Amino acid sequence: MSERRAAPTVGQVVLGRRLRELREAAGLGREEAARVLRVAPATVRRMETAEVALKIPYVQVLLATYEVPAEERAAFVALAEEANQPGWWQRFHDVLPDWFSMYVSLEGAARIIRSYEPHFVPGLLQTEAYARAVLEAGTIGQARPETIERHVSLRMARQRLLERDDPPHLWVIMDETVLRRPVSVHAGVMRDQLDKLLEYAERGRITLQLAEFAAGPHPGTYAPFTLFRFAEPELPDMVFTEYLTGALYLDSRQEVATHLEVLDHMTARAASAPRTRKLLREHRETL
Repeated sequence: MSERRAAPTVGQVVLGRRLRELREAAGLGREEAARVLRVAPATVRRMETAEVALKIPYVQVLLATYEVPAEERAAFVALAEEANQPGWWQRFHDVLPDWFSMYVSLEGAARIIRSYEPHFVPGLLQTEAYARAVLEAGTIGQARPETIERHVSLRMARQRLLERDDPPHLWVIMDETVLRRPVSVHAGVMRDQLDKLLEYAERGRITLQLAEFAAGPHPGTYAPFTLFRFAEPELPDMVFTEYLTGALYLDSRQEVATHLEVLDHMTARAASAPRTRKLLREHRETL
């Protein structure tokens, strides 16, 4: 049995897809590949979908079976060994749900992150106090204070990617509800959060837009979602959308294209980046 991993890396996702492509190019089904390894077909599927680590002996046998040239096999194995190294987020395995581990990995590898958030300031832009207030409201009394603090620490650790020398371009459209819904009885929490948003809004690789109530309904009003774009040509755009107890990762061309079209439509209708900064400052003054 392959070792189960809760937090796949983007490298595993890319190489898993490549393994599937090589198998299909060789004209083999999962059942045939599984017979070569003497494992269940589900093991091959889990390797190809990055549900498990890339077990190097299995990878070597599969590449030989698929008649991959020796030089390419050696390069693939080296990449697989690197991809199997634990991500930094695995130290938060005690509070990080399996369905969100993939998100953190994608977030750290993306070159462009575009998202729509109808309810709260996105996690990458939250202050500690704002994050704590949101998390406390969302637990409905089910989490201990120390667990909430672990979640806050994880959220703050994720924000380090914005401090990298070459950070991703983060492009966020927030609904006006984000400004109108108080997350704490302490007005200072929202004031500090708005100050942080205004600070981020001045950065070159962060674009903030506000979907104003006055602009009317728009096609993204159903749920929050995020679109990831990567530098690696092997990895297509992916969309993440969350629901109460889990999430979906969408990578079919049609689904991604639909979400991209919606984002473009919303971008055109939302307040421009300069107007958004003006609105944030005006709301800050009312608190």
